[in-house]
Amino acid sequence: MRRTKKYAVVDPDYLAKQKESLRRKYRKSVLFNEKELAAIDEYCSHFKVASRSALIRQATMERVLSALDENHPTLF
Repeated sequence: MRRTKKYAVVDPDYLAKQKESLRRKYRKSVLFNEKELAAIDEYCSHFKVASRSALIRQATMERVLSALDENHPTLF
């Protein structure tokens, strides 16, 4: 006899709050020169990237978070 999986019921208010906290509300603009834009376009076409904004956002956040990890505050 097959067991049925029991899933925990998640509060809809919690899910709505979680979804709202992940919504992107703040806009920042970045300007590139011709060579930088050509490099991004080449990368996107070579690796079949559909969303350049997602690529730039991911690369930026990886850099920021790794820098924060490396420079964490110390007590002494």
